[in-house]
Amino acid sequence: MYEIVLIRHGESVWNKENRFTGWFDVDLTDTGIQQAKQAGGLLVKKGFKFDLAYSSVLLRANKTLELVLNEMGIPNLPVIKDWRLNERHYGALTGLDKSETAKKFGDEQVKIWRRSFDTPPPLVETESEYFPGNDPKYASIDAAHLPKGESLSLTIDRVLPYWDEIIKPSIIDGKKVIIAAHGNSLRALVKHLDSLSDAEIMDVNIPTGTPLVYKLNSEMKAISSEYLGDEKEIESMMDFVASQGKSDQ
Repeated sequence: MYEIVLIRHGESVWNKENRFTGWFDVDLTDTGIQQAKQAGGLLVKKGFKFDLAYSSVLLRANKTLELVLNEMGIPNLPVIKDWRLNERHYGALTGLDKSETAKKFGDEQVKIWRRSFDTPPPLVETESEYFPGNDPKYASIDAAHLPKGESLSLTIDRVLPYWDEIIKPSIIDGKKVIIAAHGNSLRALVKHLDSLSDAEIMDVNIPTGTPLVYKLNSEMKAISSEYLGDEKEIESMMDFVASQGKSDQ
């Protein structure tokens, strides 16, 4: 049996402002910082130890991981950062207020853009500041591989090969691993690990700053999973994530 920990970054500035964030590089709020520290404390309390960490290249995930590891007393743990663990790219929706967008296009359309399996948002123009090809962080990556907007299916297309080729072998090799990433890059992993259908993943909402512990069998599929923390608070956070794209928020 293997065990891994997934954690979505703590609340970000654009989470708080209810804006589509995607690849835009925003910082954590004070609440997000506290969530990350609390997550680290929970992991210490439960006796977790890690040999290796993976994260996206986005600040909110990197900072969450740094705070977690500092709280655990292992600030120098090796960390591998890769753009393939980035959040889903929200295309031309990036920066827009989710509730205002729902008022304009309807709750159902926004739910499809946010949570459907294979419907991408409107694509961003290559001249936009939100196209990754204009960000120096991605200068070494062929622009043809950088998204202008992604569905969850397209996000899976980059996350799962990275899981199969890089992360999974390290776990099989005996490394105790934590992955700090984003709502949709983690939903990509959750869908795979739990063998969820395209329809089932649509209603999965991952709360910010909350460790999700998986026990995996020899085929690297879920035996069990659980969030660490107060059950009612976690349910409330999940409901909040689900409600963010509604016009009445």
